Amino acid sequence: MDIFQWIGFAGMVFIVLAYFLLQTGRDDIVSFRYQLLNLIGAVLLIVSLMVHFNLGSMLIEIFWIAITLYAMIKNKISNKHKG
Repeated sequence: MDIFQWIGFAGMVFIVLAYFLLQTGRDDIVSFRYQLLNLIGAVLLIVSLMVHFNLGSMLIEIFWIAITLYAMIKNKISNKHKG
């Protein structure tokens, strides 16, 4: 495995860890940690895909990042109105 495959592997670990924390109740869908793990994971997978390109995987990661950023911004705005 080259360095880019290791980077992609690390990205997968971040995303799976986020999902595990969500499913075990250690995080919830609006948790900053959950969202950050998803964001980092998707970015690392995109780095890997820049070398080992796969269109379907690249598109899903782009959408994953866009949706995660939307949720992070929405939650930040929502938290400002609460406090």
